[in-house]
Amino acid sequence: MRQTSLLLKAVIPGVAFAITALVPCLLAQAPTLQEQLAAQYKLAKMGSDTSGYSVTEEGTLLAIQKGGLMGVPYSDTTVLADKYEGGTVKPPNALLSKGLGFGMKKFGKEQTTKLFAKGDKVYPTKIDVSLEKDTVTMGIVACDTCNKTDPPTYNKANVVFAFPKGSLAKASAGDVEDTIGQLLAISEDTQQAGDQGGGQQQGGDQGQKGGGGQQQEQQAEPQSIEKGMSTDQVQAALGKPEKIVNLGPKQIYVYKDLKVTFLNGRVFDVQ
Repeated sequence: MRQTSLLLKAVIPGVAFAITALVPCLLAQAPTLQEQLAAQYKLAKMGSDTSGYSVTEEGTLLAIQKGGLMGVPYSDTTVLADKYEGGTVKPPNALLSKGLGFGMKKFGKEQTTKLFAKGDKVYPTKIDVSLEKDTVTMGIVACDTCNKTDPPTYNKANVVFAFPKGSLAKASAGDVEDTIGQLLAISEDTQQAGDQGGGQQQGGDQGQKGGGGQQQEQQAEPQSIEKGMSTDQVQAALGKPEKIVNLGPKQIYVYKDLKVTFLNGRVFDVQ
């Protein structure tokens, strides 16, 4: 017993040390909230040349669900921060916006703010998670081609999603995505476009099939079906049958307007 007790005293600390060392490794492997959100929302990339700014790589297309978000053209060095808290959009302070505009005029520039409308499409440009502040900040830029904005301005803004104090550290990525989706829902337009493309392709296939059907109908015009013709000869004249009833030595080819009965591979009867 004494030896067993001594053995346990020697083993238990080692096991405890191994578990203590293993836990951080397991925690390190779990993706962070930042990483999970980054995987859900593909960020758009912007570029510029002598003609101005443009989207060089599209991101996840988002549809604005509530009005009130305020932005500025992408060329503006100012980025306005809109707040979303408790289901309500809180745009930047009006006095701050006016002050920014006054400051821009002093440098010979005009600042133009833009209120995004419900239904406008935007791309995410950045995602920042702050567990200390209980906020998730998403940068957005307008999809001007989607919104048919001409000339394009690529209005931008930062949207700060505020969560109750101490809740973000415990929240799952799904919970955060649900909150973001109340204001910026993933648009179905991309999927619909894919479906439409597929539909067009299917339509094209159907058209081709329809063309084939017309050829079959042309071939289906009775030329001369005679007793004793082989199955190949009948298919050459009528095309492939809609159904084939196989009864051993007896076969029945079912077409739209008639039935051809074969006996031992030769036409025996036509109805």
